Amino acid sequence: MLDKEALLKVTYGMYIVSSMKGQRMNGLVINTANQVTSKPACVSICINRENLTHEYIRDSGVFSISILKQETPLKFIGRWGFRSGRDIDKFEGTSYKTGKSGAPIVLDNALGYLDLKLLDHLSVGTHTIFVGEIMESEMMEDTAPLTYSYYRNIRGGRSSRYAPTYEE
Repeated sequence: MLDKEALLKVTYGMYIVSSMKGQRMNGLVINTANQVTSKPACVSICINRENLTHEYIRDSGVFSISILKQETPLKFIGRWGFRSGRDIDKFEGTSYKTGKSGAPIVLDNALGYLDLKLLDHLSVGTHTIFVGEIMESEMMEDTAPLTYSYYRNIRGGRSSRYAPTYEE
């Protein structure tokens, strides 16, 4: 038996992962990022293969992770989590900078960020696990991060259809 409620008790944060392809930038909201090693400092993320950002990370070999603040507005999350970069420029009107890796880093609603170069990847069903080495990182505010549990409470328990926790 698979009790999906148990999966929702695994703690997650909420992040924006960004990358680029040529001069085009894109990003999306994820809840699957974690440190996997300390020397070198590496982090893994998991992204649905249908997402445009997946293609950008695979092709460019760079990505960033912006750590969202707890008070991030739902409208902001919706722009990055429920809209496709194939249809809109998610960076239009968004504050960002370019990291040491060359990846764009979203600054709006972020308490900090990680800038990474891709080391490896693993295909897992509908998703790919990307592992990146941290090139630089910065904490910009000492405030509470947005957790997936907090987000699900304010969203009424709904997930994006691309999220690993999505159910029909």
